[in-house]
Amino acid sequence: MANPVMIEASGLSKDYGPTRALKDVSFRIAEHEVVGLLGPNGAGKTTLMKILTGFLQPSAGLATIGGIDVVDDPLAVQAQIGYLPENAPLYPDMLVQEYLLMMADLREIAEEKKQELISVAVRRTALEDYLVRPIGQLSRGYRQRVGLAQAILHQPRVLILDEPTSGLDPNQIVEIRRLIRKLAAHATVLLSTHILSEVELTCDRVLIIIDGALQTDARLEELRAVGGAVFAVEATATGVEEALGAIDGVEKVTSAGPHGEHYKDYRVHGTNPELCPAIFELAKQRGWRIAELRSDQRTLESVFRGLSEHTGAAAGGGAS
Repeated sequence: MANPVMIEASGLSKDYGPTRALKDVSFRIAEHEVVGLLGPNGAGKTTLMKILTGFLQPSAGLATIGGIDVVDDPLAVQAQIGYLPENAPLYPDMLVQEYLLMMADLREIAEEKKQELISVAVRRTALEDYLVRPIGQLSRGYRQRVGLAQAILHQPRVLILDEPTSGLDPNQIVEIRRLIRKLAAHATVLLSTHILSEVELTCDRVLIIIDGALQTDARLEELRAVGGAVFAVEATATGVEEALGAIDGVEKVTSAGPHGEHYKDYRVHGTNPELCPAIFELAKQRGWRIAELRSDQRTLESVFRGLSEHTGAAAGGGAS
C-alpha cells in the first residue's frame, strides 16, 4: 500500500508585479520521502517553500500539507510543519535551552509535554552538551542544529528546510546531512539547495526548478538508470546511426562531430546495461575501426546542466 501524500502542489504560480517567479508547478510528496528541491539561485525555490509554509499566497493554483489547504487554514498547516529558513531566526544572547523553551511556548506546547519534547529534540540533534551555552558562541554547524531542534520540537509530520547546509564547512555539512537522514524516519522532508551533491547524498528524489518552472521530477535511481555510451568510429563507416539504433535498449543516437582527423563521435542513449559490449560486437561484425568506446552514465550533474542549457537557449530564442 502506497504511503499517503503529505505535500501536494497543483498548478502553483506566483507573480511579483509583472514578474512571474513561479510557473504552474505541480508535484506530490509521500510520507517519509526525502525530496531535494534543486535549482540555481533565483529559480523560485524559496518562493515555493514560502507558499507551502503559508507565508505567501499563490497567485494561482493550490497547495496542501497533510490534506489541508495552505490558503484556507495556514495555522493548521503550520502546526504540521517544521520550517528552517536559510537564515534561522536565532538569538545569539540566549542560551540554547532558553531558546528552545521560548519556541515551545510559541508553539503552545502543553506544560506537561514541554520538557519531554525538548529532550527528544535535543537528543535527535545531539545538543545535550550545549544547552547552557549562548547560541552566539556556537559554531555555524551547531547553530544549524539549534535551528533544526526548534523545527522538530513539536514533532511535525513535515520538515521544510531551505538551504540547510549553506555556509557550513565540509565536516559540518556531513554532520547535518546525516542528521537530516535520521530525521526522515519521523517526518517527510523537503529541502532546497543549489548544491548537486547535497541532493545525491541526502535525498531519494529530486525536483529541479529552473526559471520558476518545474523541469524534472524523478527518483535518483531512475535518473542513474538511464545511461549511454560514447562511440568513436572511422569516419568512412556507413549506416552507423541506423545500426546503433537497432541495438536492444537504445533510445536515441546522436552524431557528436569529428573525433580527431579520421574518426567520428556518436552518443548512444539507452537503458541496456550491456550497451558497450553490444556496440563492440556490432563494430566487430561490421569491420569498423574504432578510436573510443566508453560508458556515459547520466548523472544528476549532466541532467541539471542539460536542463539549464536548454532553458537558457529557449529563453534566449524567445528574447530574440
